[in-house]
Amino acid sequence: MDTDRLTGTVKDVAGKVEGGIGEMTGDKSTQASGRAREASGVVQNLYGQAKDAAREAGDAAVDYAKDTFGGSADTLRDGTQALTKRVQDNPVGALLVAGGIGFLLAMLMRPSSRPQPQRWRY
Repeated sequence: MDTDRLTGTVKDVAGKVEGGIGEMTGDKSTQASGRAREASGVVQNLYGQAKDAAREAGDAAVDYAKDTFGGSADTLRDGTQALTKRVQDNPVGALLVAGGIGFLLAMLMRPSSRPQPQRWRY
């Protein structure tokens, strides 16, 4: 529980008491002050509730991520080891595959050789 929730609840109760005393004595100033303190307490309590909700949502997201991706480090390590073994077993094939990927990337990144359309001038 957030301290803002506790402080807000205390202010809310104190404001209600102060407003009640103001009503009993007929003092409008005390009554208004109590209502203002009560409103301040309600707002602070709501702020504390929002902080608690955000903290709980963040914790839930972290737990979900740990559950979902917790084994991904092992999977990545296993995949890296398998790729290393494959390259060690067939270095020429791995070199040809890497060269082919590089050639395809170079073809995709080069500018177009088509002529630019003519722009008509008026």
